[in-house]
Amino acid sequence: MSVRAQTYGDSRRPPRRRPAPRRDAGQPGAGRIQWDRLGRVVFAIVFVLLVLAMIKPAWNAVHAYRQAGQTKVRLHQAQAEHAMLERQVKKATSQNSLQREARRQGMIGPNEDAWVVNGIK
Repeated sequence: MSVRAQTYGDSRRPPRRRPAPRRDAGQPGAGRIQWDRLGRVVFAIVFVLLVLAMIKPAWNAVHAYRQAGQTKVRLHQAQAEHAMLERQVKKATSQNSLQREARRQGMIGPNEDAWVVNGIK
């Protein structure tokens, strides 16, 4: 005797019959889920959400690109000003310019006599 026969005993049931397919199963509006249509809708929703999620990072990248251009312009201006100031410092620390500035302030060099002349305009 087989295991199945031992389990159910002699009361054998006839095998179940499969239900017949619906007559309007493949037609639209039949009340069944149309997986292809659902898949397209879900894909469209996910695609829109991904595009919306990428708007802010793209905007930030454009803003950073523009700001980098403005910063480069300011950098070049600052470098030009720095070079001009370096030239002025070099010129101001030369021996001739120091003597000229000292004379303008009324100082005299060593071994020189100071003379004051009044009445000349």
